[in-house]
Amino acid sequence: MARNREGLVLLLDVGPSMHETLPEVEKLCSMLIQKKLIYSKQDEVGIVVFGTKETENELTKEVGGYEHVVVLQNIKVADGSLVEALQRLPRGTASGDYLDAIVVGMDMLIKKYQSTNKGKKRLCLITNALDPVKDPYEGTKEDQVSTIATQMTAYGMKMESIIARIGLKSYADQKIMEENDNLLDIFSWKTSAKIVYVDSPISLLGALRTRKIAPVTIFRGGLELSPNMKIKVWVYKKTSEEKFPTLKKYSDKAPPTDKFATHEVKVDYEYKSVEDDSKVVPPEQRIKGYRYGPQVVPISSAEWDAVRFRPEKSVKLLGFTDAKNVMRHYYMKDANIFIAEPGNIKATLGVSALARAMKEMDKVAIVRCVWREGQANVVVGVLMPNISKKENTVGFMMDILISDIKLFSFLPFYCFFFIIMLLNSYWFAVQPDSFYFNVLPFTEDVREFLFPSFSSFPAACQPTEQQQEAADNLVKMLDLAPAGRQEALPPDFTPNPVLERFYSHLELKSKEPDRGVPPLDATLKKITEPDPELLSRNKSVIDAFRGSFEIKENPKLKKATRRVIREKPSGSDGEDGYEDAPNAIAVASNEQKPIIEVEKIGNSTPVQDFEAMISRRDNPDWIIKAIGDMKDRILDLLRNSHEGDNFPKAFDCLLALRKGCILEQEPKQFNDFLRHLFKYLPQRNLSNFCDFLAAKGLTLVSKSEAPDSDVKDEEARSFLYMKEPKVES
Repeated sequence: MARNREGLVLLLDVGPSMHETLPEVEKLCSMLIQKKLIYSKQDEVGIVVFGTKETENELTKEVGGYEHVVVLQNIKVADGSLVEALQRLPRGTASGDYLDAIVVGMDMLIKKYQSTNKGKKRLCLITNALDPVKDPYEGTKEDQVSTIATQMTAYGMKMESIIARIGLKSYADQKIMEENDNLLDIFSWKTSAKIVYVDSPISLLGALRTRKIAPVTIFRGGLELSPNMKIKVWVYKKTSEEKFPTLKKYSDKAPPTDKFATHEVKVDYEYKSVEDDSKVVPPEQRIKGYRYGPQVVPISSAEWDAVRFRPEKSVKLLGFTDAKNVMRHYYMKDANIFIAEPGNIKATLGVSALARAMKEMDKVAIVRCVWREGQANVVVGVLMPNISKKENTVGFMMDILISDIKLFSFLPFYCFFFIIMLLNSYWFAVQPDSFYFNVLPFTEDVREFLFPSFSSFPAACQPTEQQQEAADNLVKMLDLAPAGRQEALPPDFTPNPVLERFYSHLELKSKEPDRGVPPLDATLKKITEPDPELLSRNKSVIDAFRGSFEIKENPKLKKATRRVIREKPSGSDGEDGYEDAPNAIAVASNEQKPIIEVEKIGNSTPVQDFEAMISRRDNPDWIIKAIGDMKDRILDLLRNSHEGDNFPKAFDCLLALRKGCILEQEPKQFNDFLRHLFKYLPQRNLSNFCDFLAAKGLTLVSKSEAPDSDVKDEEARSFLYMKEPKVES
């Protein structure tokens, strides 16, 4: 058997009590085989069903018993026939004994692999555990389970138990259920077994890990608290994004009779000279070029090596901060986990002491990480303490250390090696404390959302208490984890509907190449669409929310007109500043000119170009570009002004810039620019423009106009009247 090949036996309950759940079981097991065909082509799978009227297994022929257990498929390499068999499971008529099925599955694994390949042999039991287990010939049921678990451990087998109790009927015997739960718990105590209870089709579809990923360390080294103090740690990936499998190009040009054809498509690129299209440039004469504005700057590999940043492999503590200062939405990538170096007692105690101190003080650590030597990118992240379920891991370990030293104090020195071995075994038993790690953003990674604040709207547009309450009730109704009730769509048991549908469609296309995309599966539909039962149960809440707001048709306006309407609240017309808005709509509706997307501010109509650019919402960078271009245009107008002929046009541009910065919550941009002008103009003998602005009453953007501004009203009004000394030419 190959080193990484897994041997799996599916133990499926097909008794009468499982008939309603079997369609979901068929989907789950079919999906398991479909993923193995993509990611683990050498894995071997067998199928055992129990609860059937028939009996067909080797143990019945050899020793008798083990009735109503059928080996549907012997262990073999996963292929399409397994998928078909799992999509048509039989419906049994007898009560199934899951212990008999476990023994039959173990016998199949032992006969197939003997004692080799430990840790790669697995049993997967799917049942509702509602039927009683037969009494053994000798001893108790608990003794029987303990014996099976011992044999399972001896042969290096693992077991996964999925207890699917979906829509339990009133006739379910509570006593039998509790007895079966206790028996299955013995497996988890005595061997490598995991038990999962599910109560919905969605949870069942996500209960079985259809793809196993072996954990690999991304860092092994010291967590540097100071230059003289390090703690040996290992870092693993805790979560990782599941992506689509890599799709490769396939060629059908090879003859069908060629058994050794790989059907692989190889792509070669040729680089030709611009001056001579027929001349191919060899690799040694090529050099990478990078665009810098309209130019292409060539940078050789030697220059790259000279300027490349090569940090040393390390994880260094930068400091501590309150946990409240690091928000959840700051996390940039997948989560990692820091654990103490396995078998290192000092490292275990150090990590545990640090984690518990941080937890007690409600602190997190900021660390700088370079996972590999010479890694190009350096990450700064946050360490959060993950405290073990044990109440006092540090104290427990110290008690072990002290007691063992006293116990072996009369023995020779070499006997202390036995103490270390004993503590190593304890290390794995107590599951010591650790840290969770998430990457934090640098300044360039931060994305500011350009949503205006509700507080900037006039009083007439503010929600009433009734509207606020209706909105609060709607949000509470849609809570997936309400207090006192079980969480809906828990992440650990909710499959990715996009990936699940892709694998299912891929299997269909393998049989029927011309098959179209089928409709979305009913179970996956429950993940992607609102729950109809939830909506019907809370119809009164939805109706109250709908009745609290008056819905009006929004006329289609040009972008520039939308900007005019948004600017109206800051004016003085009308009580709330909206009296002229209908007129603006009427004017806009009469205009039939096509909307032109402006990409730069021209000389002829700079104000209109600025308003059009700042109105674009296809990319947030247009706002920053529009503000920057308008600043440049104002400076150009002032530089080229002769005896103040450009002052009125520059003032109009400055006024448009001021309004745009208020609307887009960028008051600092305008205030900084106006202060720059105040210092720049006297140096260019343009002090008259300051007097021109003062006469027009243009001021800084104050806090009363924009909440984000740091300028008080008095400072804004008096700014242009503060005279700067003139610069002598």
